[in-house]
Amino acid sequence: MPVPSPLHPRTFPLCESLNFREWAGYYAVSAYESQHDHEYSAIRNAAAIIDISPLYKYIVHGPGALALVDRIITRDATKIAVGQVVYTPWCDERGKVIDDGTVTRIAEETWRWTAADPSLRWFHMNAAGLDVTIEDVSERVAAIAVQGPTSRTVLRDACDGDIASLHYFRMAEGTIAGVPVHVSRTGYTGDLGYEVWMDAARACDVWDALMAHGRAHGIRPTGMLALDIARIEAGLLLTDVDFTGGRKALVDAQRYTPFEMGLGRLVAARKGPFVGGRALAAERAAGHRRQVVGLEVSWPVIEGLYDRLALPTLVPTTASRVAVPVYNGHRQIGKATSTTWSPTVKKLVALATIDRPHFAIGTAVEVEVTVEAVRHRVPARVVATPFFNPPRKTGV
Repeated sequence: MPVPSPLHPRTFPLCESLNFREWAGYYAVSAYESQHDHEYSAIRNAAAIIDISPLYKYIVHGPGALALVDRIITRDATKIAVGQVVYTPWCDERGKVIDDGTVTRIAEETWRWTAADPSLRWFHMNAAGLDVTIEDVSERVAAIAVQGPTSRTVLRDACDGDIASLHYFRMAEGTIAGVPVHVSRTGYTGDLGYEVWMDAARACDVWDALMAHGRAHGIRPTGMLALDIARIEAGLLLTDVDFTGGRKALVDAQRYTPFEMGLGRLVAARKGPFVGGRALAAERAAGHRRQVVGLEVSWPVIEGLYDRLALPTLVPTTASRVAVPVYNGHRQIGKATSTTWSPTVKKLVALATIDRPHFAIGTAVEVEVTVEAVRHRVPARVVATPFFNPPRKTGV
């Protein structure tokens, strides 16, 4: 049974819908109102405040911390500066992704690591021979995401740290309501946004301050339904939906490499030995057999299917996590795993795993769509992600 997060005393009274879900053993709000439209609008037009405390969080510190991080992640950790954040996958010895998350170099010998799944045992297994300490701080550290066009103003007003000049994927220290915090310019919405990390015991004080300072800037508590649409628009993958972690996969088809996830740019071609490095080097040379890509699905054809039945076209209000087949002619070449109507780009878009060579940008495919219990194939096109990529996301 889920347990309350450190911010549950604030999120529960605001959740008029009582629409919760389980996230890593915690209660997480799906939508605060009966519909999530206002919450999505806050992400794209104002500021959304999201409880992300259920993330697994680890502190790695000591003289061997850099060596451990570099041994595990696919990126070159020696190039990560103090105050820098990187997004990265990490793999098993066969180059199959175990999980993905962010790694922050807080100090010369101190790193904060986030993950979607428990990773403590894997970190300890790979720390053999290194002078390093690994702490699971998942319950001691809470986290709040503030995302959207006015999020910088909210953080600048609430925090005494240097938020105005904080660059993309960088971290600053400061205080909010007298509580020491780390603020990273990161997020899961593909928009301008920040994540705030603090002692779990003081998390509600930080929430209250952000809500107070954000009131004039349209801040709104936001749940997972709105976040799901935003992350698909941003082309961001979700574990157990768009890929399966190597330790949870039951068959090889469920295991993905970084190249298959479209993250080949995050695999360092020139660095020292790391877990999965040999397998990934071989895959780089031979090419990968499939890849997660973006799809734009023909909305006029879907409208035509409803029109033939004299029915109004049903615009999906929530993102679908149900995998549906993708075809080329009579052959299934993949599956669409996350699909949503994008209110911002006004298109039906999807993240899909497509077999080689059909994952090339511009390739015409067909996606299965069901209307009144009848399956149809609707034209779609492979496109680059993200579907929505505003300049404010990375601009200063």
